Order: sequence, then C-alpha cells, then structure tokens
Amino acid sequence: MHAPFGEMAAGLVRTGPDSEAHATPNRLRWMPLPLPKESVDFVEGLRTYATNGSARDQHGIGVHGYACNRSMAGRVFYDADGELLFVPQQGALTLRTELGVLEVAPGEIAVVPRGVRFRVEVAEAARGYVCENYGAPLRPPELGPIGSNGLANPRDFLAPVAAYEDAGATELVAKFGGRFWITKLAHSPLDVVAWHGNYTPYKYDLARFNTINTVSFDHPDPSIFTVLTSPSDTRGVANVDFVIFPPRWMVAERTFRPPYFHRNVMSEFMGLIRGEYDAKQGGFVPGGASLHNCMSAHGPDLASHAKASAAKLEPQYLAGTLAFMFESRYVLEPTASAMEGGLLDTAYDAAWDGFQKAPLK
Repeated sequence: MHAPFGEMAAGLVRTGPDSEAHATPNRLRWMPLPLPKESVDFVEGLRTYATNGSARDQHGIGVHGYACNRSMAGRVFYDADGELLFVPQQGALTLRTELGVLEVAPGEIAVVPRGVRFRVEVAEAARGYVCENYGAPLRPPELGPIGSNGLANPRDFLAPVAAYEDAGATELVAKFGGRFWITKLAHSPLDVVAWHGNYTPYKYDLARFNTINTVSFDHPDPSIFTVLTSPSDTRGVANVDFVIFPPRWMVAERTFRPPYFHRNVMSEFMGLIRGEYDAKQGGFVPGGASLHNCMSAHGPDLASHAKASAAKLEPQYLAGTLAFMFESRYVLEPTASAMEGGLLDTAYDAAWDGFQKAPLK
C-alpha cells in the first residue's frame, strides 16, 4: 500500500543503451573515486563508468562505482533493471535485505538479485565497484575438464538467514527502465520473518577461490579465473564474466609470466582492490579502473616487461594483490561523466612508451 511512484533525479547513473559518449578503441584508465567530504549515502554516491546492451532487452551490463559515508537511514532501494554484484574496495558494507543481512568487507563480494529490496549501511567511508547485470543471472562457471572441484566452490557461497525490522515510514527508491523512481511506504519493507527458495542474496569470500594455473608452460586463458558468469546465447563468450587475479604461485617454465600483449574478442573493465597488478608497475592503483574494449591492444607496461624479462624463472608467489575484471562480449560505452569528470588518466598510453622494435634476423 503506497502512493504512485514519482520520478527522481538519477544523478550520474546511466543504463544501457546509453550513447552520451561514443565507444572508443582507446585504452582508458581512471583514478579512484574521491571519498565524499559531505554526507552521501550509497544511492547518492553511485555513478556509472560504462554500459552495454539493453536493460529492457535483458542483455548486457552497467559498470558503476560508488563512494559513500552515510547509511541509507529511512531509505530502501531495489533495481528492476538487473541484479547487482558488489565488489567493495574500501570500507565494509552491511546489506540489509528483505531476506536477511549480509556483511561484506573488501576481499568479499555480494550479489543482490533483480528486484530484491535492500539498504546499504556503512560504519565509515566506503568505496567500490558494482556490476549491474541485465542478462542471465550470475552462476558459477561450468568446470569442464577441471572436474567437480576448483575455482569458486558452491559450498562457499553464503545466503542470509531471515531477519526483519519493524520500522515506520520508509522511502522506497526504484531503478526501473533506466530511471530512478521514489515513493513512501508507511512501514519498512524489510519485515520478512521467514522465507524459502533459491532467489536469494548471497556473498562469497574471494580468499576461498581455488586458483587453477599452469604448472608447465604458457598461459591458460584468463577465464580460468572466473568466479561467476552470466552466459550469453553464444558459447564461449559471456554476457559478463567476473574474473579475479588473486595471490597465487607462478611456476611456468620458458614463459613470460605477466599477461601477454594481446587483443580480445571480449571487452575488459578492470578494477584493483588491493596491492599491485602484475602487468602495471604504476598508475593502476587500488580503487582505480581501466577499460580495454574489444580488439584494443594492451599488455604489460615498460617497467613490468623489463622486470619480467630479467626475472629468474623459479617458483614465485604473487602476494598482496587482488585485481578483478568484468569481461563482456559487448562493447562497453563510457558515460559522459566518466570521460569528462576529471578522473580519466589522459596519459595512460604513456605506459607503453619506450618499447624498442627488436631487429629482424
């Protein structure tokens, strides 16, 4: 029982299809979103980097960042356009949902299904990334020749137990059809005392990921690091894969160990939760982001290439790092605010300055 929804300002949030700025073959990199100095909740601190596909046609994704320092007191949110994958980078989140409570810290992820109502609460300033998945619900990838165990094991995903609150008037904000809408309820909708089923929020500790890597030579495809996937109608290219690059052993023989120089069929949006990414010695910092659209050449910077080329090929443990990638078969179109908001690293291409062409023999 509530009054009709009225439209409200969407701020810097955009939804696919969005053509504010044109998709570009240029390599793009952003500095971290600044933590707010004024009081900002999750909805107010959400902004979009890029989108693809169509929320109404239920394919593609939106890639967002958030920076907030205030809990959503008296306010609840739901997204009718897609499910939300949260990747905290700084500051823990409490996701208080209709089906229970999830505590999610950096190094963990959480997924809130399409349409489930929730509130984001914080105890300190928080920053991170959100993948809004318009397509098929995320699920663990098929393991193929790996067999029954490895990567993200289903037993390690956690769903909440029922929890409820008996509260008064509550604002309900909806993301629907790419726009934001608002109404007021006489009570909190987070008042469910019991539930059953499998359409539930869940969380996962990325430290439980069972990394599979080469023990002989060459690189396995990065899809071997897939935590969750939203399949597309074409086998081999996903609507979106959520891929991580966690601490791991590097033991490949006769192999240049950082990622090769390469181009992709799929488009890559990367973020860094902590540490340093093994293909970048500087510029790509925790809380930052990069976008390499399909067929745009990229790979290690000059410093990473020089270090790896001179390294002794003995077992090496890559510690203190955690990077991730939202990889989609569809080209990602950056938003106007991402291109013009002052965080774009206009000198990113300089990462590859100084390479010398080897003489042909």
